[in-house]
Amino acid sequence: MKQKSLSRWLKIITIGMAIIGAVLYFAVFPVIGNEMAERYPEYAHCFYPWLIFLWLTAVPCYIVLIFVWKTAGNIGRDNSFCKDNAVMMKNIFLLAAIDSAFFFVGNIVYWLIGFNHPSILLASFVIVFLGVSFSVAAAAISHLIFKAADMKEENDLTI
Repeated sequence: MKQKSLSRWLKIITIGMAIIGAVLYFAVFPVIGNEMAERYPEYAHCFYPWLIFLWLTAVPCYIVLIFVWKTAGNIGRDNSFCKDNAVMMKNIFLLAAIDSAFFFVGNIVYWLIGFNHPSILLASFVIVFLGVSFSVAAAAISHLIFKAADMKEENDLTI
């Protein structure tokens, strides 16, 4: 696959992820929340705090999509292994780690104040694990891109 084609596909996937995220955060989660509030009236008062909490977790996700878009642009310009991409991957690592920690702590706090059911708390651990896994993968990719960028710079200086 050529660089321009790869870049185009990455951008299409990024747009798709942004649309799917918007549908999840602004259509699916509110509907599920309303259904849960109707099914479990003792948790109805938790609907808006949870919805706001979930919306806050979306902010780092959309910032990550901006970094992915910029990285795709660099790939399209045949500049895949540059320090800029390594820094963006490091930022993705940090955002994923922060978002996972925020989601974990938020779930624990909501459980402690009675805004969370234990089964939801246990299910959220899967999401936290996936976020941490994504974060570690981004850190590893960042490290590899830094190494490749250093090798590329050394190569460019060699006659």
